[in-house]
Amino acid sequence: MRAKIFFITLAVDDLDRSVAFYRDGLGWPTEGIVGQEFHDEVTGADGTIAIFPLEGGLLLMLYERTNLARDASLPAGPPSSTELSLGIPAESQAEVDRLLAQVEAAGGTLTAPAHMRPFGVYSGYFTDPDGHLFEIAWNSSE
Repeated sequence: MRAKIFFITLAVDDLDRSVAFYRDGLGWPTEGIVGQEFHDEVTGADGTIAIFPLEGGLLLMLYERTNLARDASLPAGPPSSTELSLGIPAESQAEVDRLLAQVEAAGGTLTAPAHMRPFGVYSGYFTDPDGHLFEIAWNSSE
């Protein structure tokens, strides 16, 4: 198996709200909600999804929580923000602060204030409207 990930799918409760957060609040590009015409006859999942192309070719997919569970043939479980965090790079300490302020203005929740970590990384954490955990970080040694 290749050591490569080309998309990350986040389960969301309200697809419209989540698209607004990432597109309008964070300024990430997307064509919006697509795939409404698709339905998986095997799993029962709808194809309605939002796709955000990220730098480096990675895709962020937003998929309704119930559809992701159906698509994987698993029961829908309770969301937990401490199972995974996604990192967003910043080019300076000031940019970390600016981006966290942007996130908060867009409706994200700051969970840990930005500060210099003992290993030389200045970072802070936030959750999106569905509780997914992100860290915005700047490595002071680079």
